[in-house]
Amino acid sequence: MLRAVLFDMDGVLVDTEELTFRAAQKMFEEHGVRVTQDDFRPYIGTGENSYIGNVARKYGFPVDLPRDKARMYGIFGELAKGCLKALPGVVDFIRICRENGLKLALATSADYVKMMINLKETGLDHRLFDVLVNGQEVNHKKPDPEIYLLTAARLGMGPDECLVVEDAVNGIEAAKVAGMKCLALTNSFTAQELNKADWICDSLDSYPKEALDW
Repeated sequence: MLRAVLFDMDGVLVDTEELTFRAAQKMFEEHGVRVTQDDFRPYIGTGENSYIGNVARKYGFPVDLPRDKARMYGIFGELAKGCLKALPGVVDFIRICRENGLKLALATSADYVKMMINLKETGLDHRLFDVLVNGQEVNHKKPDPEIYLLTAARLGMGPDECLVVEDAVNGIEAAKVAGMKCLALTNSFTAQELNKADWICDSLDSYPKEALDW
C-alpha cells in the first residue's frame, strides 16, 4: 500500500535545468573553458559533483569542487532571484497527497545550498515535507538507490510503500533499484527515455490517478 511520496526536486518541483547550466557555463568561462549544454545532459540528476566534475574531466580542467561549486551556487542564486516558480500541478499534487494521509519527502541530489535556494525562490515551504534529504547526506549519488533508501528509512517506511516522483533517467533507475514505484515527468527527458517508470505524464497537473491508488 502506498504510504509515502518521495519527490526529486529539479525537474519535478521546479525547472532549474537552464539556470543550472548557465551558472555552470559562466563558472567554466571564468576559467577559460567553453562548455555546451549537451556536455551536461548525461549527468542531470546525479548531483553537482558529478555534473561539473565529469564535464571538467572532459575538457581537462583541474576542477576544485569546493571552490567551483561555491562559485556556481553563487551565480545560480543570483540568476534564480525572481525567476523560479513551482511547476504546474505541484501545489495541488502535494495537497492531494496530504489529503490522502501520505507522508511527503524531498530527496534531491543537489547540495543543501541549492535545495534551499530552490525552496525559497519557488515559495515552497520546507515544512510541506516530513523529511528533507540532500546530496551531501549520501555517499553514492543516483543512479545508486542510497538517497531513496535513506529517505524512506527516515520516514519509517519500507521501499514497497513509497512512490518516487522523478524526471531523470538516473533517478528512475535509483527508484527502481530501491524497490519503489516511480512516476516520471517528461520535463527533462522524453517518455521513451523514461520508459522504466511505472507511470509517465507530462506534468503533475495531469498525473495518472493510478499512481496514487495502489
